[in-house]
Amino acid sequence: MFDVEKIRRDFPMLRGLQMQGKKLVYLDNAATSFKPYSVIKAIENYYYNCTANAHRGDYDLSHEVDELYENSRAKVAKFIGAKRSEVVFTSGASMSLNLVAYGYGVKYLKENDEILLTEAEHASNILPWFKVAEITGCKIKYVPLDEDGRLTLENVKKTITSNTKIIAVAHVTNVMGYIIDVKSIAELAHQNGSILVVDGAQSVPHMKIDVKDLDCDFLCFSGHKMCGPTGIGVLYGKYELLDKMDPLLSGGGMNTRFDMCGDVGLQIPPLKFEAGTQNIEGAIGLAAAVEYLENIGMQQIEQYENQLRTYAVEKMKEIEDITIYNSKAETGIITFNLKGVFAQDAASLLNSKGVCVRSGQHCAKILMERLQTLATLRASIYFYNTKEDIDIFIEACKKGGDFLDAFFND
Repeated sequence: MFDVEKIRRDFPMLRGLQMQGKKLVYLDNAATSFKPYSVIKAIENYYYNCTANAHRGDYDLSHEVDELYENSRAKVAKFIGAKRSEVVFTSGASMSLNLVAYGYGVKYLKENDEILLTEAEHASNILPWFKVAEITGCKIKYVPLDEDGRLTLENVKKTITSNTKIIAVAHVTNVMGYIIDVKSIAELAHQNGSILVVDGAQSVPHMKIDVKDLDCDFLCFSGHKMCGPTGIGVLYGKYELLDKMDPLLSGGGMNTRFDMCGDVGLQIPPLKFEAGTQNIEGAIGLAAAVEYLENIGMQQIEQYENQLRTYAVEKMKEIEDITIYNSKAETGIITFNLKGVFAQDAASLLNSKGVCVRSGQHCAKILMERLQTLATLRASIYFYNTKEDIDIFIEACKKGGDFLDAFFND
């Protein structure tokens, strides 16, 4: 049985607020998530008991850190169904996507080649490809979204051509929240000789992922959205692709040798992409987050979040002055506006009621043109949220006409 009250006791942010008698409702989990004690303790253990660099020292303490770091890689690999050699630690999903764009895209794309994106992509999965197009002369094309704002296989089929070399899309977009059919798009891409790059920042924290089953070529995600620390992320890549890519950064640890003539030998993946001292405590913390999520069960997490989302959307539809832009989405992302109230003003109102949501363009600036609005509100659910959270959120939304009170009340 999914015991959300027991789960909430694992999170110091929630426990501390409860002890203070505060009713903070945190619905900005798509931006970042709270961290359980086990993750914090894993990071503390590194600093208290085994601080040393990884892959640098010939002494016992350093060897212990080597094992912690590489065991973390193995845990993350298992979590997504990958081989350990296919998991590169990065600073986050943005760096992972940039690594693919520059290490693969710049190296292999040429004039008239095509990259397929969608209007719903996050800046991290658009701006690097803009730069690739600028450098190589390749072309950016957009797969049309359907009337609900969803990417469909049919529309990919209509857009893909023999010149399409890369398809780069979010498994779950950070505004519309739809789950795309990665497996079918991967099959189509490979039939066409294209590679599929998947932004998994909003999917990996919320559902069971098996990269071998999906057959995507690259998957990028961040630790901080899945109960892990900030500053750590993952690039999964099929080994044969990682092997032929160029590293984004150069420095210590990613080479086997170099000489005065500029002759450089590189490590094999994944180490050739991990120049310099890595975020060791971040990798250890991410592994602890993976363990925590696995102990709850990713299927249970997804099911619970779907139930909570359904409850929230049904309640929101009862409020006449709310516009929901993605009522049919399958994830905990709910994008909406209070009619007649600018998004940032509405967020300030909700904040005055103890409710935390995101407002603005959510790093998806092209999508705002399609939604025909300057900005939106986004409530995003995670498995530690409750029906009581949703009820407080709904009651706050009903006060939309009183948004000026948020600025003048003490």
